[in-house]
Amino acid sequence: MGSRIDRILDDARSRLTRMSAQDVPAALARGAVLVDIRPQAQRDREGDVPAALVVERNVLEWRCDPTSDARLAQAVDDDVEWVVLCSEGYTSSLAAAALLDLGLHRSTDVIGGYHALKAEGVLV
Repeated sequence: MGSRIDRILDDARSRLTRMSAQDVPAALARGAVLVDIRPQAQRDREGDVPAALVVERNVLEWRCDPTSDARLAQAVDDDVEWVVLCSEGYTSSLAAAALLDLGLHRSTDVIGGYHALKAEGVLV
């Protein structure tokens, strides 16, 4: 049956059209915003993604919500394509689903996360 978190993760992913590492450059070219939600210590250990906007997970919804006083300049409306990146593509799925819950219908994440970008030689 699996753990509860596995079921929540499966549910989150069933709502997303997840993106491969190879598809990220094309997404950026069409105006998507790549958001790196890894904590500073993890970014220090693994490496940065220069093309990504760093927004730690604990403030992601406030920064991406176009109706929030704490929103990012990029959070102009519900049609922004947010591409969430974590280390391996687990937390990012939950985070992207939370953005969907906010009405940000073009939100997704990167399959395999930072490790997939690095393995594919994309953006790192």
